[in-house]
Amino acid sequence: HVQLVESGGGLVQPGGSLRLSCAASGIVFRRNVMGWYRQAPGKERELVATITSGGLSNYADSVKGRFTISRDNVKNTVDLQMNSLKPEDTNVYYCKAYDIYYASTYWGQGTQVTVSS
Repeated sequence: HVQLVESGGGLVQPGGSLRLSCAASGIVFRRNVMGWYRQAPGKERELVATITSGGLSNYADSVKGRFTISRDNVKNTVDLQMNSLKPEDTNVYYCKAYDIYYASTYWGQGTQVTVSS
């Protein structure tokens, strides 16, 4: 039984910061590439950042220098620190796990991030 439980979303002013967290259970955490994706109404879900079990990260150009992804392989969590937030960052943010052994993808329920004054 796989669960990805997200927290930390909310309303923030432009230029502000939020930290999202995803707690994973039911998976062999270190076998999974973890990621954060986002989706606005009427838009495709897009990659924000990914991180391998060894800590190698990848970011969308739109968030480079502002967002940082990290993981804790003891607590089985993956976080997304979001700084210098812009209105265009307003989205539902989803946690993703990809098991490289089973080639299986799992998604969290999504958490709303709204950047507005």
